[in-house]
Amino acid sequence: MEEVSEKQRRSGIAIAGLIIGVLALVTSLLPFINNISFFVALIGAALAIAGMVSCVRGKRTGKGLAGIAIAVNVVAAVAVLVSQGMYGAAVDDALNGPQAVQSSEGDGKKEEAEERPADELAVGFKVELENGLSVTVNEVTSGLANFDGTEVTRVNVTYENNGDEPISFNSYDWKGENETGVRSDTTYFDGGEDAINYGDLSTGGSVSGNIYFSGTLSKVLYFSSLLTDDPAATWIVS
Repeated sequence: MEEVSEKQRRSGIAIAGLIIGVLALVTSLLPFINNISFFVALIGAALAIAGMVSCVRGKRTGKGLAGIAIAVNVVAAVAVLVSQGMYGAAVDDALNGPQAVQSSEGDGKKEEAEERPADELAVGFKVELENGLSVTVNEVTSGLANFDGTEVTRVNVTYENNGDEPISFNSYDWKGENETGVRSDTTYFDGGEDAINYGDLSTGGSVSGNIYFSGTLSKVLYFSSLLTDDPAATWIVS
């Protein structure tokens, strides 16, 4: 009878805190759901602390159980913060795309070539991205006349895949910017030769071709992701 009495006096809120902590820990690594897990862990920790206080005051037994419950809830809360940081970084990488790591003159030797910031490249400079892709604006030719008489600028570019996996390319990777800061997508040019459209570039492969923009450009912008507003590289057209 004494043993049953002792079990009845064990802290129920400490047990509840442990159960809630285990639930929070199990779900702490699940995307989106772990937003709730963090608050569940806070509730579990509060219950476990209350259970610990009642045990210290001698009102209930189960001090060790309450300590375990506190630890489990703390670990769950920390796991949520760590996993959310990882998921946030992964989402940012997906949205922003690979960033520039080095730039150099397209025809120069890497160890001797002048380097420039990726947002201040001169025409003829190559930019290397984190995924192993290199992109170069080789030449910019303005003053071309389209079929309707409007002015068109031709931009000759080169992609090189120095990475370990195939990489896609697309004419919509590019935008042109005029002197007033207006950005535009590529346009159709009647009779344009060697136009780049889209495709996949295998490891070690390269492709060169032309893209066309309406009007005169002051900058040529390359975007490594269709979801980002910030270009990975910018060439200044002199």
